[in-house]
Amino acid sequence: MENAVNRDIPDELLVEGREVYQGPNHRQGYRYKKASPKSFIQTERQEGKVVSSLREVLELIGFHDGMTVSFHHHFRDGDYVVNLVMKEIVDMGFKDITIAATSLGSANDPVADYIEQGIVTGIQTSGIRGKIGEMVSHGKLKTTAILRSHGGRVRAIEEGEVHIDVAFIGAPTSDCLGNARGKGGKSDCGVLGYHEVDARYADYVVVITDCLVDFPNFPPSIEASYVDYVVVMDEIGDPKKIATAAARFSTDPRDLLMAEYCAKVIEATPYFKDGFSFQTGAGGPSLAANRFLEPILRKHGITIGWIIGGITAPAVDLLNKGLVKTIIDTQDFDITAVESVGTHPRHFVMSTSQYASPSNKSAFVNMLDYVILAALEVDVDFNVNVVTGSDGVLRGAPGGHPDTAAGAKCSIIVTPLVRGRMATICESVVTVTTPGQDVDVVVTDYGIAVNPRRPELLEALKKTKLPLRTIEELQQEAYSIVGTPDPLPFKDRVVAIVEARDGTILDVVHEIDPIE
Repeated sequence: MENAVNRDIPDELLVEGREVYQGPNHRQGYRYKKASPKSFIQTERQEGKVVSSLREVLELIGFHDGMTVSFHHHFRDGDYVVNLVMKEIVDMGFKDITIAATSLGSANDPVADYIEQGIVTGIQTSGIRGKIGEMVSHGKLKTTAILRSHGGRVRAIEEGEVHIDVAFIGAPTSDCLGNARGKGGKSDCGVLGYHEVDARYADYVVVITDCLVDFPNFPPSIEASYVDYVVVMDEIGDPKKIATAAARFSTDPRDLLMAEYCAKVIEATPYFKDGFSFQTGAGGPSLAANRFLEPILRKHGITIGWIIGGITAPAVDLLNKGLVKTIIDTQDFDITAVESVGTHPRHFVMSTSQYASPSNKSAFVNMLDYVILAALEVDVDFNVNVVTGSDGVLRGAPGGHPDTAAGAKCSIIVTPLVRGRMATICESVVTVTTPGQDVDVVVTDYGIAVNPRRPELLEALKKTKLPLRTIEELQQEAYSIVGTPDPLPFKDRVVAIVEARDGTILDVVHEIDPIE
């Protein structure tokens, strides 16, 4: 069946109430009863929940084959928790495991071996990179992987579409009862917003820490009232690896040109007024746009009301200079952000549900004025791909991309016209991650295209000296430089489903042969 972004969804996937994507507001107003986790009555006095090892936890839980376990990725490339837990599960002989993580990256490459061995048979995540992405793309996973946005993941858990048997939460600090924080200790990651929903809905919740502190560890990101066990280990992560190359300020002239264009687009649009709200992605041009905004803000005497999302040093810099009133944080992308959230009185923490869930009655993304986001590809219908590379292999993350693009008044996608020998502005993206109707402006180093659905933005930008082009002109320019791309050798088998944030099927990813 063809969906609203003209993607053909195989009928065999439309089971158990599944629907194809029918537009951004198809499920507006839909009401559902939230899922209920298992719980129990605790009336006896407690001295603590600390157990000696992961093995003891698994034995106490009664862990068995076929369970679904979840993890968060606040440590990003410095995460140790996924590998530690999965090794113990494998060593104890369990199999048919589904991992429902907030994101999986190169730090979790050992899991790829468990997929190859048939031990891990399911993946549900908001991001998939490294060897795990390669394994899934090449058809090694027994079941179909499911990719969701950050907000869509919360919705899926609350609706009961995903049931988590055991949530493993890596916490820089915890007390003996499991009050856990993203602050303190030697593995400080700043916040723990991703796993708040897991703590509420998982049958069992295990906090894993390398810094046990005195009770009560307040204010907690994860409350002890949801926690079953606490395990103390030597190390749970490396904070120095939280910041990846993609999340660092770029000095590339091309990136800086695009960042300047982004700032000038914001300045020219009707929502640029005192107190506007803002988010940037973690790509080089997106981050650099913060720097180009500063002189524009000063020129107009304007202050940003609030910034949300994954937080980086440029956002903290604007806060410290008084050019942003408030930062509200779901994830820290660098050490500067980690340090700020624990010290600045106007730098706050929120859960991913508060941030982006479409099942949240007041998600922050629905109040955004501007968001600047990166892309692997954009097509002539303004659809964006951020999950599959030019080789057809899964190597990205929907993350908050679809959530913020849908909610913001002005969503700006920034990408170079070509990347290497590949056209990033193309006729049709490999995989639709963010629907084109949620994209307003595309900024490249060769010009700026405005979605025809937003004529008022086009009229506003015509009053500037910015290089305006149609999206078709940009696509033709890209092909004139690098040529028309050859079709990818996909097979018939679907290896991954890309869910829209409302739970409908936005696109599918087919198996692809590995390049020898």
